[in-house]
Amino acid sequence: MSEYRIGPMDLSGLRTVSLKDRGGKVRQQDFAQPFVSGSGVLGLIDTLPHILAGDSFRAVADAVEGARERGKPVLWGLGGHVIKCGMAPVLIDLMRRGFATGFAMNGSASIHDLEIALCGSTSEDVEAVLPDGRFGSAEETGREWNAAISANAEAGAGAALGAAVDRLAPPAHRDASLLLQAWLSKIPLTVHAAIGTDTPHAHPACDPQALGKATHRDFRLFCTMVSELNDGGVYINAGSAVVLPEVFLKAVSTVRNLGHDLREFTTVNLDFLQHYRPRVNVVERPHAQAGGHGYSLTGHHEIMIPLLAAALVEKSTGKQA
Repeated sequence: MSEYRIGPMDLSGLRTVSLKDRGGKVRQQDFAQPFVSGSGVLGLIDTLPHILAGDSFRAVADAVEGARERGKPVLWGLGGHVIKCGMAPVLIDLMRRGFATGFAMNGSASIHDLEIALCGSTSEDVEAVLPDGRFGSAEETGREWNAAISANAEAGAGAALGAAVDRLAPPAHRDASLLLQAWLSKIPLTVHAAIGTDTPHAHPACDPQALGKATHRDFRLFCTMVSELNDGGVYINAGSAVVLPEVFLKAVSTVRNLGHDLREFTTVNLDFLQHYRPRVNVVERPHAQAGGHGYSLTGHHEIMIPLLAAALVEKSTGKQA
């Protein structure tokens, strides 16, 4: 006898359906398959399940390959973590193969790239140097980053830094600088600085007027780059959780406001965590009433970018054979 005014529900009348009639979203034929030794990167990709990110990865690779074949842009937005995890040589190779036709960096990506170009190392131990205020106080970084922009603000921040690296970088480090290699290849690279977010902004040599002018020119150049995504282009946001998703969304709106068609393109957010702004500003909102597709790929840059690059290289190599 229950001590309460209510008792357990009688489930004897519950209606059921057959498992066969019900069906399911996951099917055995979609499962992953064991890797076959010697089958290469594309063999590995073929073993991925046709479920969730497995199909998303294939779709992203197909979209990038399709954009290249049709002469459409493949734009990469890069946060600082991508550069300091050593991805510049991979991105440079993709650029030379036509799988990257333009780059957008936040400020930290440009700083890490500049430091690599100057001395072959980057990334401070913040916890060790923050207590006494030494964080972000490297003289050469602040001096040369600001000097480049102050001297050549009319060219835009990306071009100004590329030209400076061309002058400053010793031979041992030149091949590892995306700023430099994009500059030498005449591939547009923009830098989008939010004042106060990057260490050179606190350096005595910082000229805020020149910085604002340079990064605003780069925003306008980025708008032109985004306008060409229409009908088959690809934009990949890699490792920027706030600045570049906001810049990209404003560029999308600006381009449409000025009367440019911007429909049926692909966007990708590639990061080791999926954040709110990249999801809505990159993956979802740009496609509202405009078609196209947005994808989220979650994983470490130092694994996911080389894996995607290897798949693209093998795809293109196989078609040339």
